[in-house]
Amino acid sequence: MFTICRKPRLLIRPLERILPSPRHHALITSAGLRYTPIRTQTTTTPLPPHQFPTSGFAKLDPSEPLEEEQLPYYEPKHFYPVHLGEVFATRYQVVAKLGYGTSSTVWLCRDLLTHGYRTLKVCAQGHDPAHEVAVSEHLRNTPDHAGKALVRLVLKSFVVSGPHGKHRCLVYKACGMNMTKYMNGCTLPTELGQRSLQLTLIALSFLHANQTVHTDISPNNILQKIDDSAILSAIEEDEMTQPIARKVLDDRTIYRSRSMPACEGLPVLSDLGEARFGHERYQGDIMPGIYRAPEVIMGMEWDCKVDVWSIGVMAWDFMQDEHLFSGKTHGVLCNEQHLAELVSLMGPPPPEFVQRCSSSRSSKCARFFDERGNWKGSIRIPRQSLDRRIQHFQGADKTIFLNFLRRIFRWLPEERPSAEELAHDEFLMQPILAARKQK
Repeated sequence: MFTICRKPRLLIRPLERILPSPRHHALITSAGLRYTPIRTQTTTTPLPPHQFPTSGFAKLDPSEPLEEEQLPYYEPKHFYPVHLGEVFATRYQVVAKLGYGTSSTVWLCRDLLTHGYRTLKVCAQGHDPAHEVAVSEHLRNTPDHAGKALVRLVLKSFVVSGPHGKHRCLVYKACGMNMTKYMNGCTLPTELGQRSLQLTLIALSFLHANQTVHTDISPNNILQKIDDSAILSAIEEDEMTQPIARKVLDDRTIYRSRSMPACEGLPVLSDLGEARFGHERYQGDIMPGIYRAPEVIMGMEWDCKVDVWSIGVMAWDFMQDEHLFSGKTHGVLCNEQHLAELVSLMGPPPPEFVQRCSSSRSSKCARFFDERGNWKGSIRIPRQSLDRRIQHFQGADKTIFLNFLRRIFRWLPEERPSAEELAHDEFLMQPILAARKQK
């Protein structure tokens, strides 16, 4: 099993392109980083579909639930019965299963037209990804930006007809594993974490410059860019020579998923399914539990600064052994517990936050704070501080990391730096400054 506890090589490869933003250009090139966008080359000779093995694989017990069958409320007829070797839209041949979720299965495909590889998401019936397609289309039609190449957009969308109805399919660039899997329960080496955070912030600055808020920043949605197609060819070859185990049923085959390999590529921000765009301020419940910003917990209006908040929580996940927040009582997400933890680490909210919350549609403020921001909740404030919680930094490094977090963890969103400003924070600039000294 892959683990990074043994100091992996850095995932950041040299960039090869002059990036449009002057500040980003200086930041990136001073670190010796370059980026070459992958240009799709259409060939005049499409590949013929490969013939995949029809034997030589382990047949699993049909009575034992496998993969998507283990999902709560799984209904077979809602999922399109993809089979290895199937060709979608006359060009995308399925070569391996990569995963599944409550609303889709995900597959590695070879593009028979360009001879490259793509990721194909086949959505379940009743799931309409039109919003993600719209966000991708919006971002695709924006001016060039340093972060544009660091965001995974939907490349193509089409509909297929299955035995029980229609299914929307989305095509993406093929990427490596996400950072959660890459970390494998360990922390990241400091320089790798810094570079990954910095480039994710550049990706976010692109989104925010185009009135788009991601709302779902976490290690789960930071993928590794794949520069060497041989990595993907090896997955296809493995399926040819060592077919994956599967369940063969009357109406479908359920395959085990193959893991994407760890690779040396730039971080790519993925999953725009929960993104919002077109406005400066929004309302509504967003963000995964422990990543929620205080204005979201309180049911207030929010803006792009919620993404900046999530960067702070993710930075902690990258660098420390445990999550910064629990936000749970008896294993269940609890707003009061989460707020108590926020108070313990940031101090009480300023009166302006309380006034803003009280004047919003939310009724939560009076339950937890008085008009001066004093805590009224029934849960005791934990006795802790950011300073005491930090374990993996000492001396000046600890101070720099602490200052980075304190810039982010602010009750008032407008007091948090923008994504672009934060990308140049002293903590994230350390690898670049160290590289300059070595020259």
